[in-house]
Amino acid sequence: MGLSAQDRTELQAVVGSGSYDGSVASRAQMVLWHDEGCRKKEIAEISGASRPTVDKWLARYEQFGLEGLVSMMSPGGPRQIPDRIRAKVLALTRATPPSALGISHWSSTEMARYIKKTEGVYVSQTWVSRLWRENGLKPWQQGTFKISRDPHFEDKVHDVVGLYLDPPEGEVVVSVDAKSGIQALDRTQPLLPIDFGKTQKRTFDYARMGTTDLYAAMDIRTGKVITSLAHTHATPDFLRLMKKVVAAYPGQKVHVVLDNASVHLSSDTEKWLAKQDGKVVFHFTPTGASWMNQIEIWNGIITWKLIRCGTFSSVKALNREIESFVKHWNSDCKPIKWTATAEEIIGKVRAVTARMEALLRATEIDDVARQAA
Repeated sequence: MGLSAQDRTELQAVVGSGSYDGSVASRAQMVLWHDEGCRKKEIAEISGASRPTVDKWLARYEQFGLEGLVSMMSPGGPRQIPDRIRAKVLALTRATPPSALGISHWSSTEMARYIKKTEGVYVSQTWVSRLWRENGLKPWQQGTFKISRDPHFEDKVHDVVGLYLDPPEGEVVVSVDAKSGIQALDRTQPLLPIDFGKTQKRTFDYARMGTTDLYAAMDIRTGKVITSLAHTHATPDFLRLMKKVVAAYPGQKVHVVLDNASVHLSSDTEKWLAKQDGKVVFHFTPTGASWMNQIEIWNGIITWKLIRCGTFSSVKALNREIESFVKHWNSDCKPIKWTATAEEIIGKVRAVTARMEALLRATEIDDVARQAA
């Protein structure tokens, strides 16, 4: 059939269930499977539809495009907005807006205006918003991600997740990291406290009073946190924390989950580790995957609950508040419940990697087509 990248994007936008239920979504899936090289007999077996049904919808798409997948005998009144426009909006939403528009992401107003200009069909901003809600699309929101390129990614995932889900009996597992460069920010005028109908307010400007580094180790069984504060970010600061951890668990073997920071890999750290005679074992997260380190979750908690909205007149004041927070945390701590298996993590990463590669291939195909034109 030889679908273009635009055709595939529009079809994928309306695809739903993998089984045949008589919907436009299942018919679109048939077209995609056929384009991927599946024979009509195989499509019938996979979808649960009859062979004549597969022939019918493939032929209808060949002749009429996406609109051909809409049943001619549909009950009820016809849609006021054609299905091809719905598919167009969904496909455009999942792509970067054309550079000529000068915007980084779609808004419902911009989308409605663009459809009117390019398709000659009026759709309201409200209609676009409703379509996005129905399909779980939020183009105004943006997250972050990073795919690890560690050649030993899967082995490290199995190692770390194995410690989380099944820690060795009679041995300790701690998650370790440093939160560096925490700023002691003091506001230039007093805070205005929260009141009925009014939020707390603080001045937009501030004075920087210095920074501190927070080294923390969390026991994954209990949630208890051991910390060490420093004004530098060097190997001695990291080893100071590790000595506190070893002292807290005398005679027990300690497994340490940590990232690939330079202080964790320095020659002085290696020498200290060798002196522990196997009583301390390092387990490194994959490079670019520090999100697998449970202490990162705790770092987020202390940032949200204390640091982000705090006002500190000095580094000493900041350190006192951090120590107070840790003391309170340990008085009623609970472990972080880790549920993701290694297979689930690896499967998701593979899926994202495949999606990235498919997008790159589609972009390359479109670039070649534009150059040829």
